[in-house]
Amino acid sequence: MGICAKELRLHVVRPTLKHLQMWSPTAENLLLGTAARESELGFHIKQDHHRALGIYHISPRMHRNIWDFYLAKRSELSSLVRGLASQREFLCHPHLELATNLSYATAIAWLVYCRTEKNIHSMPKDDIEGLGKLWHNHFHRHNPGSVQSFVDSYERLITGETSQTGENQTSTAIRSL
Repeated sequence: MGICAKELRLHVVRPTLKHLQMWSPTAENLLLGTAARESELGFHIKQDHHRALGIYHISPRMHRNIWDFYLAKRSELSSLVRGLASQREFLCHPHLELATNLSYATAIAWLVYCRTEKNIHSMPKDDIEGLGKLWHNHFHRHNPGSVQSFVDSYERLITGETSQTGENQTSTAIRSL
């Protein structure tokens, strides 16, 4: 079982986006859907035979590209993102931050979408298929995942979890054992 979707939303995704001054309900849902599809909300933070890390499965190459080609031209945003990274570990093992620092990984994942220059904030927040298309076209262009796999992950891990009460979640978890 991964991270509780509601807690990830309230304690990681929303505060990170607000820190970056880029919050919207649509941005929140896109990042939650990405984490759901990529790692089952943190159930798998590294897959065998892949270099990608963290709840968003960001590769070291994508991480470098965000810094070298997107943040390098945006000093204020770069400073905000760097402020989320660990003081010392980031200098020694920058890619490890993607697995060990949820706020930092969330910021980098958001910037993967920002660099597309799509007006994500204007999309309807509940257009999960539209968010799935953004993920499919821009997050991992060479990923074999489909838009439908994004929608299915979102419905199972985000919509399903947030529509149940705590008592029902426990009952559901026990029944699945």
